[in-house]
Order: sequence, then C-alpha cells, then structure tokens
Amino acid sequence: MNVAIITGVSGQDGAYLAQLLVVKGYKVIGLSRGYNNNKFERLDYLEIRDKIVIEECDLLDLSGVINVFKKYLPAEIYNLSAQSSVGISFDQPIGTIQYNITSVLNILEAIRILDLPAKFYQASSSEMFGKVRDLPITLNTPMHPVSPYAISKATAYWTCINYRESYQMFICNGILFNHESYLRSPNFFIKKVISESIKIKQGFSTHLKVGNIDIKRDFGFAPKYVEAMWLSLQREIPYDYIICSGTSVSLRSVIEHIFEVLNIDKTKIVEDSTFYRPNEIDDSYGSNQAARELLGWHYDVSFYEVLDILIKEELTNNKSNK
Repeated sequence: MNVAIITGVSGQDGAYLAQLLVVKGYKVIGLSRGYNNNKFERLDYLEIRDKIVIEECDLLDLSGVINVFKKYLPAEIYNLSAQSSVGISFDQPIGTIQYNITSVLNILEAIRILDLPAKFYQASSSEMFGKVRDLPITLNTPMHPVSPYAISKATAYWTCINYRESYQMFICNGILFNHESYLRSPNFFIKKVISESIKIKQGFSTHLKVGNIDIKRDFGFAPKYVEAMWLSLQREIPYDYIICSGTSVSLRSVIEHIFEVLNIDKTKIVEDSTFYRPNEIDDSYGSNQAARELLGWHYDVSFYEVLDILIKEELTNNKSNK
C-alpha cells in the first residue's frame, strides 16, 4: 500500500485530495500544526476522517518534519499548507513570507537529508505571475508578484525547481488558479459572496459590500483540480503544471449570477472603495495545455455551473444546520 503525506489536510484541497487518495487505496497521513477537533470538519463532511491518520507536525520545525517522514517513509508528499489569503498577507506580510517559504525548505531538506525516493508536490499559485502583459499565462510568462503571498509562493516555486535540478529530486509545482467548493474557507471571495447573498435572501442582511468587482479571474471546481495534483506525481518525469479552466469571468458577473439564482435585486450590491486592495490585477487566466496533454486531465465545466452547485450545497447545509 502506497503511503502519502498531505500537509494542510484540514483545508479545502487537503480534504478533497485525502478523499481521492483514500479511494485509490493509499494510506493517507495528514499533517496538522495542532490537533483541534474543530479543524477537521471538512474531513468529517466528506466522511473520511476515520480513514486517515492525523499527525501533529509544525513545518517550521525541521527535526519534526524529519521524524514524521522517517516514521512513515512516504511514496508521495503533497504540500498544501500555507497562509493562503492574499488579503491577509498584506496585513501579515512577515508571517506569510516566513511560513510559506521556510515550510517548503524544511520539507525539501527533510527529503534530501533522509535520501527519500518520495515524489513531492508543491502547491504553487497563479498569484505568482501578478501583472502580466500577455494572456493566457503559461510557464514562460514572466512573474511579477503583487502581494506578499505571491512573493512567498514565487520564492517557494523557484526553490523547488532549484532542488529538483540540484539534487535530481522528483518535484512538481502545481500552479493552480482560483478553485472553489463548499469547503472553501469563509474569508475567500466566492464563499463569502454566496454566504452573504443567502443572508440577504433570508432577511438577515440588507446589502452586499464589495470592492473592485470589474476585475476578471480564472475560476474552477476544487474536486476536479485535486485530480491534477495526483496525476502530476504519477508520471515518470517531474514537471510543472498550470491547472486552470483556461478562461476568466468578471467578479461582477459572478455576483450577478448568484443574485439571479437567489432572486435578489442587484441594487443590493454596494461598491466600497475601502475594500480595494493596495495592488490589483485586472485580468488573469491561464493555459492548461500541458496538464491536458501530459496528464490526460480534462476540464470542461463552466464556472456558472460550478456556482449553481455551490449555491445548492450552501442552501442545503444552511437548512440542515438550523
């Protein structure tokens, strides 16, 4: 039985990836900085918590990482742990950059020191590219990060490439564009808009405050995106992949679609400049050609279809929690 370690297993991607690996017959070890029952509600939601092993491990502690890797000798390691909010990174730049870089370095060093033959997946981000001149974004697109989060992810990305080339380690960077699901953290845009819109629909709120909603983003469905993570480690040769839908939609159109589905008057959308970020990207979408051709990964879901799925799931769980 193959052993896989997932860092950030309590997050959206970690939970869906754990579910996928369990189905494929892996022994899954989930790493967490602390064992708090409330942290694993996503695993409970997917009904897989009793099917994986949870280990406490602080990724900033190299000795702790080495001990866990030595204990389980994993065949595959997926690093999904990060301070992943762009907005929070402006408020906490030092913590974001320190954690997102040092945690990756410690994992790479643990693999190198132990001489593990494990395959390593690093969760990179489309935010690394920042402001670009030409779309779609490819691996050849110059990086111009515009947030502390993006800077940290770009540094981790190049660190992985350096270790791959210097030590012949099997390392893949998965550059994922925005990907959503019901399990998304409440501070992320799509989850927040759907939740607040339902409150308006139910009479618990009067309006939706937003920042710049004329920017465009490439959005996808998280359960499909984690499939590409797994596929990237099944090849014989390591490579870096852009995982995206290949098209962008405006945040305004996303909000208007949600309001239409819930039958909410669009006058309840209130734009507030205080919600604007210090530095913003107008439009961003990528090319998933390599993932399609090399991994056999297929993605043909409209984001408006994804929104319908998320709204339905949010409403269903909203009722059951009352």
